[in-house]
Amino acid sequence: MTAIPTRPHVLMMSEITVDGKLTLKRGASSKILMQHMAPETEVLLHQTRADCDAIMVGSRTIAIDNSYLTVRLVEGKSPLRVIPSGMAAISLDANVLNSDAPTLVAVSEAAPEERVAAIRAKGVDVVVCGSEHVDLPALMQVLREDYGVEKMMIEGGPTLNWHMLRHGLVDEIRLIHLPFIVGGEDTPSLVGGMHIESEDEMICLGLQKYYMCGTNLVTEYTVRYRNSE
Repeated sequence: MTAIPTRPHVLMMSEITVDGKLTLKRGASSKILMQHMAPETEVLLHQTRADCDAIMVGSRTIAIDNSYLTVRLVEGKSPLRVIPSGMAAISLDANVLNSDAPTLVAVSEAAPEERVAAIRAKGVDVVVCGSEHVDLPALMQVLREDYGVEKMMIEGGPTLNWHMLRHGLVDEIRLIHLPFIVGGEDTPSLVGGMHIESEDEMICLGLQKYYMCGTNLVTEYTVRYRNSE
């Protein structure tokens, strides 16, 4: 008998500069760089959203970008928006809390009750995963078993990207390459988090496909975790 998956298949998708940056500088919206993507690549991004059951973005990215995370440039249903926020620190004016697509906010047991209640009052689902921080592996299980999410995409945030990779929860990576160099020692890159100590800790990728989408190079990889080889 085939084992039932305990988590969704996860695709990480992001725009990235030649020097691996996501924004112009720390605290700047990624939308500034995204406006330089080719129209065909914007369509690819929205088509990928439409192909997924859920889309996840970190709460800090929501605070900076205030994205809608909906499908707009192609036909298709907007995916479930999933926002991990351990302390439920999301502005009640955030676009992801509106009614144009379903939203799930994952919080920890430490989240203030009044914040959780205020988010629920917006008609948004709230699930508690973890004691002090959001337990991402547990959240993935909730998404698969309780919400029927089979495929999910992550749209950035270097901190969320790091934690998802660290827990071995990312299966594929799709990068939209932008022909710019922005520099900056503290400019956010694709993956943040703690530095590694040796090459043994590197996360290996397998290049599966590369192609031009309009004027943008797109590369697609599978993630190869050493402990699963």
